[in-house]
Amino acid sequence: MVLAARDDRPCLAIPPAAGLADPVALCARARDLLEREAATELVCDVGDVGRPDLGTVEVLARVRLTAARLGCSVWLRHASGDLVDLLALVGLRSALPLEVRREAKEREEPGGVEEEGDAGDPAA
Repeated sequence: MVLAARDDRPCLAIPPAAGLADPVALCARARDLLEREAATELVCDVGDVGRPDLGTVEVLARVRLTAARLGCSVWLRHASGDLVDLLALVGLRSALPLEVRREAKEREEPGGVEEEGDAGDPAA
């Protein structure tokens, strides 16, 4: 599942070396954010996570469990392809859905008319 980004939800920044981070402290911070803002959703910004590993997955799973105990959901923001693949490998891809920012489509140039050859040019 993918959710379009909204800026009104609390956001927990996951540190670059999430696998070495203190999961208890991150879960306490997640709980504080959710309770203080009376939120039902928490965004985990994982954009700074370098090379995700099973430690990263453990931290995210614990934060997700903390939020679930409060009746809240968790969304991942700026997840790398490696992190998404790792979450799928361990079976947590659906438990930690992705948030994406929808980029406005760049205005495309209207289709041009191909230049025709000069009537005096020999056919190729």
